[in-house]
Amino acid sequence: MTLDAEVDALRRVPLFRGIDATKLRLLAFISDRSHFAPEEHLCDQGDEGDSAFIILDGEAEIRVRTGDGERTVARVGEHSIVGEIAILCDVPRTATVVAATEMDVLTISKDGFLSLLKEFPDMSLEVMRTLAQRLDRTTQALVALQSSDGST
Repeated sequence: MTLDAEVDALRRVPLFRGIDATKLRLLAFISDRSHFAPEEHLCDQGDEGDSAFIILDGEAEIRVRTGDGERTVARVGEHSIVGEIAILCDVPRTATVVAATEMDVLTISKDGFLSLLKEFPDMSLEVMRTLAQRLDRTTQALVALQSSDGST
């Protein structure tokens, strides 16, 4: 994939919607491109978060450890960003991200990601919106799980 193709892919990521092509080119340039085979781990729950991953192609499963073992809680595909919670909050990874299919990703470092958020306040707002939506979905899933277990 060329730099121009990476810029085009980044333009499709909701977080980067309002960023001009020059800055997207910079983001693509400072990011590392990687390929993952099915079942390869991008990151593991509990690890230190030093980067976020932008999915260019393919799909990943988001898995969390529970008392009953590891569970898949979401599946994400191209134009999604994962792994940003750990770098934003300085907490260990909250989930394991595993390639469900062949995947191409851009990996952006913590410093690079935080610099973008400082430079583009609109992007920071979109990150907050994305995290709030994830929290809402997680809360709804927990409520549904508790209801199905007969717990309250």
